[in-house]
Amino acid sequence: MNKYLLLLTLLPLSLLANLNIAVSYPYIGAITKSIGGKNVNPVVLAKGNWDPHFIIPRPSLIAKVRNADGLIINGGQLEIGWLPPLIRRAGNPKTNVNTKTFLNLSRYIELINKPSSVDRANGDVHPDGNPHFHLDPNNILILANVIKLYLSSINPDDTNIYEKNYIEFSQMWKKKISIWNEKMLTKRGLKVIQFHDNLAFFNKAYGLTSIATIEPLPGIPPSSRYIISLIKLIKKENPAYILHDVYHSTKSAKYISSKTGIPIILMPHDIGALDNIEDLISLFDYLTGAIK
Repeated sequence: MNKYLLLLTLLPLSLLANLNIAVSYPYIGAITKSIGGKNVNPVVLAKGNWDPHFIIPRPSLIAKVRNADGLIINGGQLEIGWLPPLIRRAGNPKTNVNTKTFLNLSRYIELINKPSSVDRANGDVHPDGNPHFHLDPNNILILANVIKLYLSSINPDDTNIYEKNYIEFSQMWKKKISIWNEKMLTKRGLKVIQFHDNLAFFNKAYGLTSIATIEPLPGIPPSSRYIISLIKLIKKENPAYILHDVYHSTKSAKYISSKTGIPIILMPHDIGALDNIEDLISLFDYLTGAIK
């Protein structure tokens, strides 16, 4: 029996079992699966139609983290309110920060809109900068390469597989980026309103100008006085759309729309945010097609 156990410990990890990699959000799971292939099983913690800032650390999520062979997070403090308790309660050393099996994607992206100071009076700000960097499709290529290197470091026996999958993914994704760039070419300079500034990277990638948010400050609901001032701004600046996330109420946006005639477009932020957003391609197909 001991000989058999010793033999199992000497077998490559890829032959023993699939890698179960916990990931914080669906888009990370999609990239991880594209690069990892059949021997990597992404375990997604948050659903795509949830507010990514606020996830309830349910017991089922604790079990997923406890049984994971690694953890990939978005970072930029997007998970700061919900993931640390999960990691502590799971007690899995493979998901601890600063270990080989822990990956913070935000460290590989230059974040934008970093606040000059962090003060609770300014709302629920992200001190490292805007963390919604995956909504620039160019960043998806960066993240895919980072995840390829991460998986190779955990399981070097499958490095060739990860490299092959990455090459195929990047070739496909570059073709899609060209299509999306062409679709959005005439939209450069378009003015928009947002509810929350989760589209900062998308807007930057395609030259859209966000003139205001319905939230006066991040995480702070608008007052009647603020909405009145926003209506005046819209009538002055004539933005084309209100770009609205799927997880906040559209009540204020609908009121503003009724007073200004500016249409509302629901803009999904992740896979599963809307029923027809089934993968990364359909996410960006929708985002680039919604703005006419």
